[in-house]
Amino acid sequence: MLHRRSLLAASGAATLLAATPFVRAQGSLQKFKFNLGWKVEATAAGFLLAQQRGYYKDAGLDVAIDTGNGSAAAISLVGSGAYDCASADLATMVEFDVNNPTAGLKAVAIQYDLNPNAILVRKDGPIKKPTDLAGKTLLGQPFNASRKLFPVFAKAQGFDPASVKWENVAPDIGDTRFVKGDFDGAGYFYFTGLLNLKLRGMGPEQITAFRFSDYGMKSYGNGLVANAKSMENAEAMKAFVKATTRGWIEAMADTKAGAAAIKAREPLANEAIEHERLQLIVDGSMKTPGTIAHGWGAATPERLQATIDETVAAFGLKSSPTVADIWTDRFLPTAAERKLKA
Repeated sequence: MLHRRSLLAASGAATLLAATPFVRAQGSLQKFKFNLGWKVEATAAGFLLAQQRGYYKDAGLDVAIDTGNGSAAAISLVGSGAYDCASADLATMVEFDVNNPTAGLKAVAIQYDLNPNAILVRKDGPIKKPTDLAGKTLLGQPFNASRKLFPVFAKAQGFDPASVKWENVAPDIGDTRFVKGDFDGAGYFYFTGLLNLKLRGMGPEQITAFRFSDYGMKSYGNGLVANAKSMENAEAMKAFVKATTRGWIEAMADTKAGAAAIKAREPLANEAIEHERLQLIVDGSMKTPGTIAHGWGAATPERLQATIDETVAAFGLKSSPTVADIWTDRFLPTAAERKLKA
């Protein structure tokens, strides 16, 4: 009788556990902190879609996705250990690593294959080509990546970057003043500037965007930046990168789903604008010959070296890191799992 009761008890426990797999799995999830590097907009679509569809949980992770205040701030937070990983500009990461030699931050995946930094000007204004920017007044904060990388862009076009005067105005106020005509041009990620100005009444058809990647710049844009401690937990980092890769591949293939994930996280977001922004990001920076050939997240030694060289030149850095200092591909999923959808 005792034996029979033991069997019944074991059978009942097994039935109960089988009926509650989510509770058990949830209890064993490993916490992982990720910083978007910016507010909740289309730049976050792949991460939020991965979270919404349960890819992080399926991979055994409890991922907290927080907003940020630009690449420099996000990188500092990763460097301090407050976050395991962040979406951030690789040039800013290179600068941080050079200035903080023991930091050991590395990119573990590439988010923007083509650099999205740009200078935006009025189409009906006097600036018709990049060299016309010489002697003009541009909008851009000191931490603005487009402003910081501007010397590389200017020198490639054959004019002195020092001839340009920069105005440091808060982004929201600066957008409004740009529309009013207070500046000759402005430094932005092109997809941020075009859509922010559209919300203020200046449509993309009224703007010319001088994208740095169209004028000789070979640097990568944002990547997933991780610290040494988080990379020590290889299985968690691999799981995060794999789930994120899946999220971005699906957001690129279905931009409406990506925009809906933005709206689900941030109810005040303009879903139509974020869908338009996401399409700009995908078409202009993510779905490129490089990502079609190598898959999402991958990098080539040549482009990584160019990112280093352009950053060192633009920022006047005291030393130049190696490719191995700023990049590792050991957390990337397989080529088949990185392949973009047709």
